[in-house]
Amino acid sequence: MPFSATDEAHMRRALELAKATLGLASPNPQVGCVLAHGNLIVGEGAHRFDARDHAEVVALKMAGEQARGATAYVTLEPCSHSGRTGPCANALIDAGVARVIAATLDPNPLVAGQGLHRIANAGIEVEPGLLQAEARTINDAFARHILTGMPLVTLKSALSVDGRLAPTPVQRPANAPFWLTGTAAREEVHRFRHANDAIVTGIGTVLADDPILSDRSNLQRRRRLLRVVLDTQCRTPLSSRLVESANGELVSFCANGAPIEKPRALRQRGVRVETVPVLQPEERASSNSRTAVDREARPELDLRAVLKRLGEMDILSALLESGPGLNAAFLNAGLVDKAVLFFAEMELGDDSIPFADAAHNPFMLIEQLQNIDRCDFVHETTGGARGLDACVRGTLHDPWAETFALTPPAVS
Repeated sequence: MPFSATDEAHMRRALELAKATLGLASPNPQVGCVLAHGNLIVGEGAHRFDARDHAEVVALKMAGEQARGATAYVTLEPCSHSGRTGPCANALIDAGVARVIAATLDPNPLVAGQGLHRIANAGIEVEPGLLQAEARTINDAFARHILTGMPLVTLKSALSVDGRLAPTPVQRPANAPFWLTGTAAREEVHRFRHANDAIVTGIGTVLADDPILSDRSNLQRRRRLLRVVLDTQCRTPLSSRLVESANGELVSFCANGAPIEKPRALRQRGVRVETVPVLQPEERASSNSRTAVDREARPELDLRAVLKRLGEMDILSALLESGPGLNAAFLNAGLVDKAVLFFAEMELGDDSIPFADAAHNPFMLIEQLQNIDRCDFVHETTGGARGLDACVRGTLHDPWAETFALTPPAVS
């Protein structure tokens, strides 16, 4: 049967509840639930990892006896297995709900549909698929991680209007960031950082800019943003702002066989040092740029091994903020899932630092993106001039499409 306007309104409320848990649910999915009799909402809730209860249980506790005969609107299929809590499918059955509408099935093809099957077998009406696209977007990172064991990677770059990253080091102050975009766009970047579990950069950026890579959005999150440096030869300066603020929240990935003295010194300062394999010469030749500059700058670490290790740390999402070598390496390896590109109204010229390599200039990348969204931010200079910084974002790989490469069991 088609969904009613009331059904859609309640599911949109459930989606709002799920979105409000950004930074508070990981490594679990963001889920919202509404219990209603017609237009009357009797219970609602969302999952926060530290509070343990899943969204359905939070809503059921609020509704009490009023849950009996209600319709449950859930943004993600109720779970059918026991973990930190019992199965939500069982909780809905025991509460006596009359109908369950789930926006999307569980992304794990090994369990997809099982929760709804259990509910349907209890004689409860089950209807999946209401506002499915919106629900899936909220949990893209969870879907990516549950299938591959790796985090969803979003590449973020601030660029000149001619697609360049920054002036060459000799054209700007040493050990300091170069701002292309204005304050409003940079505030948006911090909201993107807040939406991720980790931020990843390369040693080249650390040496050139001495960044701190923190989340300064002032939005609540349950765990601090994990800062990750890909540093093949373990060259991160002990005096860098990253190391000085490490506090157990900085991970440095070095190559197997890197000089032992430096990792020891980093660990003594609160840095978590992980060693991973390097790519073999033939792998580097096939996956990296051909220009002399890019060959010199490109990372040699096995990026899949890095992402697998981050996945083992329960990192569901990673924001890549780096220079041309690392941008090219991730793109060439097919490991970028989404892209967020900010463009300032400024030209830097051909002698400036490129975005990546010839095969991946930002304008070609935009042509590959799906579900493109664009927004503008006012850029005010100290001289009072006003301009616009444009933000273009979209998707390269849909993690849900990969998740459902295996057909989930039908729900009927």
